[in-house]
Amino acid sequence: MIVYRIGSAKYADDMSGTGARINGGRWNRIGVECLYTSESRALAVLEYTVNVNIHSIPRALSITTIDIGKVALRKLAESELPGDWKKSPAPSSAQNFGSSLLQKVARAILQIPSSVIPEEFNFILNPVHQDFKKFRILDINDFIYDVRIKQK
Repeated sequence: MIVYRIGSAKYADDMSGTGARINGGRWNRIGVECLYTSESRALAVLEYTVNVNIHSIPRALSITTIDIGKVALRKLAESELPGDWKKSPAPSSAQNFGSSLLQKVARAILQIPSSVIPEEFNFILNPVHQDFKKFRILDINDFIYDVRIKQK
């Protein structure tokens, strides 16, 4: 299986989960490392868009293509998620839920519905799981963010 992530070109090859550990995210508290990826390039752009201020978008962005193979993943249905999981900013209930799953280290991947398009999926990669070493970067390409997406 192939997944995608968009971010600063400076960190395009960083698979450590450090950025998520430092900043937290919808599915992790600060201090819990993970790597946020999406099932398509388009969903990766939408997820990036809803999580960044237009003035904070770096000039040098990249889209990283990652092969996660056929590693066992934990598929989560909407019915399993906290009731307020779609709220913005990300509620602590979602952060606690995801952090708990990541810290149990039961799976290398969490498949979670996107809060932007719940019928599509994000894949949260767990860098402390033993299967994480099977994941590999296939490609890193420059990505030009079209600011029309965020214009008023």
